[in-house]
Amino acid sequence: MELLFVALFGAVIGLGARYLLPGRSTQGSVLVPAIGTATASAVWVGLTWLGWNWAGGWIWWLSLGAAAAASVVLNLLIGRRRIHADQRMLQRLAKTGSPDIA
Repeated sequence: MELLFVALFGAVIGLGARYLLPGRSTQGSVLVPAIGTATASAVWVGLTWLGWNWAGGWIWWLSLGAAAAASVVLNLLIGRRRIHADQRMLQRLAKTGSPDIA
């Protein structure tokens, strides 16, 4: 049951990162919340396998903190890489003309 709550909180953290950080238009609407959900869930499961108690506060802080860090870092990284890739594509198309469509 706690894993469900951790996944939900991870999704909310990812949603916050998506809408509070720049680069929202460069990725899909579910990508960053999915990153937050997956990270929080993976860290939670890993820590429970290591024997951490789910009732303790540290497992919550670490799982949700990792979700926040991953959501922020990957949101900024994906946005920056996508903008650069789009600019390179635009320059390449400007040099060669419009692409041939078969």
